[in-house]
Amino acid sequence: MTAELLQFLVSGLTVGAVYALVALGFTLIYNASDVVNFAQGEFVMLGGMVTVFAVAAGVPLPLAAALAILAAVAVGLTLHRLAIEPARGASAVTLIIITIGASIFLRGVAQIVFDKRFHQLPAFSGNDPIMLAGAAILPQSFWVLGGAVAVFVALFLFLERTLLGKAVLATAANRLAARLVGVDTSFVLALSFGLSAAIGALAGILITPITLTSFDVGTLLALKGFAAAMLGGMGSPLGAVIGGLILGLLESFAAGTISSAYKDAVAFLVILAVLFAMPQGLFGRRSVERV
Repeated sequence: MTAELLQFLVSGLTVGAVYALVALGFTLIYNASDVVNFAQGEFVMLGGMVTVFAVAAGVPLPLAAALAILAAVAVGLTLHRLAIEPARGASAVTLIIITIGASIFLRGVAQIVFDKRFHQLPAFSGNDPIMLAGAAILPQSFWVLGGAVAVFVALFLFLERTLLGKAVLATAANRLAARLVGVDTSFVLALSFGLSAAIGALAGILITPITLTSFDVGTLLALKGFAAAMLGGMGSPLGAVIGGLILGLLESFAAGTISSAYKDAVAFLVILAVLFAMPQGLFGRRSVERV
């Protein structure tokens, strides 16, 4: 029984780390622009798919991963420039519809550019599992967990220790006041979209050796990343990480103890529970007024 629980724990933390990275992307864009970007999952898809096809073309894996991140950043910046920036001042519902439309468009383009099949990357450190107390742990799980920790630490240091990061925080706190003191808020918003795209692409690269990727994997990942962000508190980077890990653990234990058929329903239940019982999430503010 101990081995089974440990297996569920490791599996939950691994997938939860991916949800945490997606939720961090949601949080970055929401803080800077109040936009809930439902195209965030497509950045994860792009990271995995571009890397897969670049490796298949003979590009070394590190270079292929870098190209995938650059491609996702380019798409994120284009989304901001052509879809979000022209709609500045529109209602939250309108902006959400725009991002949903962008997600559908990106899936369609990916279906044409790539294909409809599932693809997998080779594991970074081999496929031989590491046995720990009776549980089999894939080496790739450590890459996923380490990547999530590294991204969170880097993002924390960027926001707290750099002038540009403080400009992002200032824009999140009060966009008008930030503009009045000389912050280029348009650049900050574009930067937020670029960073969130890079984080999403990295998540796709790290998880593809474990789970398959295809042109349509982004939809469910966006939903689960959104659920994690809501659980942790929309706008809180720490909450995004904690929420992602909790959601991953809930999924893993639900699949292991009840049935894997109900695994994907956990995200919906989390969203409903947060909306009814704790709208501000675990680390969110109870009331937010933007002026």
